[in-house]
Amino acid sequence: MLKKLQRSFVLINMTIITLMLLLVFGTIVYFTQSNLREKNVQMMSEIAENPFQTSWSGDSDVNLPYFVVRIAGGRITVIVNDENYDLADGQPSFSYSTETLYFLIETVLESTEQTGMLRDYELRYYRADVTGMEYIVFADVSSEISTVNALVRNCVLIGIAAFFIFMGISILLARWAVRPVDKAWREQEQFVSDASHELKTPLAVIMTNAELLGDPAYSDEEKLRFSDSILVEAKEMRSLVENLLELARAENGAFQENFRDFDFSALVSDALLPFEPLYFERGLTLAEEIEEGIVVCGSAPHLKEVVDILLDNAGKYAADASTVQVRLQRQHHGNCLFQVISSGETISEVDLENIFKRFYRTDSARSASGSYGLGLAIARSIVNEHRGRIWAQSADGVNTFSVQLPGEKNHERRE
Repeated sequence: MLKKLQRSFVLINMTIITLMLLLVFGTIVYFTQSNLREKNVQMMSEIAENPFQTSWSGDSDVNLPYFVVRIAGGRITVIVNDENYDLADGQPSFSYSTETLYFLIETVLESTEQTGMLRDYELRYYRADVTGMEYIVFADVSSEISTVNALVRNCVLIGIAAFFIFMGISILLARWAVRPVDKAWREQEQFVSDASHELKTPLAVIMTNAELLGDPAYSDEEKLRFSDSILVEAKEMRSLVENLLELARAENGAFQENFRDFDFSALVSDALLPFEPLYFERGLTLAEEIEEGIVVCGSAPHLKEVVDILLDNAGKYAADASTVQVRLQRQHHGNCLFQVISSGETISEVDLENIFKRFYRTDSARSASGSYGLGLAIARSIVNEHRGRIWAQSADGVNTFSVQLPGEKNHERRE
């Protein structure tokens, strides 16, 4: 699919570039040819007004070989510079034969156009009536044709070179442009694979226990145990599905329409209350350093979920009889920093890079206790939708999870 997308990207780019090159070079050739034609016709019109001038003294950029035919009373005279030739008297002293000249004159007289081209002879003609006599100016435009042909040839060569250069650039751009799509595609495949793996185990347990329930060889007490096992696995599956839906909503930014200014300090303080007895049961101490009056713009329920995820994560992994510190403080440019600091096993560099990925667990045994590795992924998606930043640090047995959020004014500027 990605290869097809890259080919489509290159095809569209090259189609646009080809049309632009044709338009640009076609315009250059057209206006160059029109300009040469206009100057040549101007030269011929001035010659027709004074056909007996020894040389043309007009535009110095145009100086074409020419001769003039005067038709008066049925008599045809050829004028070349200051010499007059009567076709009735014999052969003129230039390259065209008498028969050819008669043919050229007849062709022009049969035409209704004042000016035109005789391409077979590379001549342009101009007709004019001066003092009751008709003059036909013939100009050799072989130099004009050569100039235009050379221009077309150069444009074609430049166009071909530009085409292949832009093709190479388009291929590189296509690879760069589809890189996020490739990453998203791989993440989606990994997500489907991980979700299938997580759902496969409880489904297998449910199916096995359901089959055992229908076996008459087991007692009612054993069947009750099978039924309880099905209920437990079904609740875990529901929890997993709810987490997946929450993650999807967070990544799609479905809650952004509920953004408003609220007191984040009060939200964090309230979020700590239900964790105090839980921490106490685990032998942990909860300490807080919260600056008052910090206001952020966002979805209060979802940012509370971020706080809950980090507090729950700290409670699960903190060392026994240790203290979990919660800090909230103002930063420069109106930002604020929320941190959950706990003592415990040092998190490796590899885990720090992957800990916010979906279904990633530093301890695979945690899956048995209902941890699917989605909490931190949900937290990251929510923080990203709030234009914030979340990261983890670990050193000397101290693990710190930090969330930086823009203040309400800073958030408006980013919008």
